[in-house]
Amino acid sequence: MGKRDELIAKYADDLRSKCGMEPDMDLLTKVTIGCGPAIYNDDASTVAGSQAHELETVKNNFLIKKLGLADGPQLMDAIDSVIETYGKSERNKYRAVVYYMLTKHFGKESVYG
Repeated sequence: MGKRDELIAKYADDLRSKCGMEPDMDLLTKVTIGCGPAIYNDDASTVAGSQAHELETVKNNFLIKKLGLADGPQLMDAIDSVIETYGKSERNKYRAVVYYMLTKHFGKESVYG
């Protein structure tokens, strides 16, 4: 099992244990691959849920550029909702898990088709 497969298994475990959802493994794998080399970097692999500039980056680089969503207050509402689901006190919010939940939230699975 490669490093990426180990990380995907860890992300799936987070979705089950911390977010209370059963992951679509195919989509989770595609979202993880889409994160690129960032998943191997301790800092880049997580989202700092309490830092406004970090959440802006998620909104601009992922929701608007990757998923093709129009900017608006609903984007930050969705990010806040995902952070809440993951657990505000949870120190390590993995980027791939946050992106996966946002993809599901907006029904944009087709982007990874």
